[in-house]
Amino acid sequence: MKTLLEVKDLKKYFKTPHGMLHAVDGVNFSIEEGKTLGVVGESGCGKSTLGRVILHLLERSDGQIIFDGEDISSPSKSRLKELRKDMQIIFQDPYSSIDPRMKVSDIIGEPMKIYKTCKSNDEYNKKVSELMDTVGLAQRVANSYPHELDGGRRQRIGIARALALDPRFIVCDEPVSALDVSIQAQILNLMQDLQDQRGLTYIFITHNLSVVKHISDDICVMYLGKLVEKCDAKELFKNQLHPYTKALLSAIPRHKLNAKHERIILKGELTSPINPKPGCRFAPRCLYAEEKCFQCDPQLTEVKSNHFVACHCVNKLNNI
Repeated sequence: MKTLLEVKDLKKYFKTPHGMLHAVDGVNFSIEEGKTLGVVGESGCGKSTLGRVILHLLERSDGQIIFDGEDISSPSKSRLKELRKDMQIIFQDPYSSIDPRMKVSDIIGEPMKIYKTCKSNDEYNKKVSELMDTVGLAQRVANSYPHELDGGRRQRIGIARALALDPRFIVCDEPVSALDVSIQAQILNLMQDLQDQRGLTYIFITHNLSVVKHISDDICVMYLGKLVEKCDAKELFKNQLHPYTKALLSAIPRHKLNAKHERIILKGELTSPINPKPGCRFAPRCLYAEEKCFQCDPQLTEVKSNHFVACHCVNKLNNI
């Protein structure tokens, strides 16, 4: 399978009065065309920042972004405008990510007007109508305003807008976290159907582990700007190797009341992401941390076939 996106040592730092905040710090991964990479972690770990840096909504501090074999780390304005056709985003909040003063049809069709992809009004109206059908929006809401619709329909508007230019790659930034559970399932099924029909490639950012298990081919686990584990989705839920991933998955509610389940409670202080000292950032909360964990950064290393972990103690903890 062809690799569509690859990031190498990607970094994004923000300047603060107390120093540089390391939001994304040396991230490496690749995504094959037509696949979904899930990115999970606690709030504030850098998931959304990672997605926005890849799309140049935020500019990187260092590292490489390679899309379809082309280095797009520092594209010109004209090249970036062209890339927007292939790379889109679905935002987390369907309430604030669309213009409340525009009608539904105008929101969906705006990218086509900007890029002048339609030769006539009839072609434009037909394409808007087709996009509404694609995402499950009734034609009767075409002239409605966002405030007249519920959250599920608003998110469908955001999805239709993202599809307007026929992109190949979409960053899904927690697209279902603001929705009811029943609506979440509808949107997830819609996104999977669209992927199958159009061959789309997704980065799916979420803190909901049940959701990411349902939709992802591979999963990356982030902690304070770093990737700590990366592997196939089924493998991650079957055999977690990093202590943080084990704790994260132990927090998933179980539907069987009598099932034996040991919840791992994390204690200790979070490492500050501002000018972090050398060492594993999870070490202050880790039950198994050793002296070396506080002295040098663990590297993301392949410890099993296609299973990467950043932990000094991974072999000892998992008897590898």
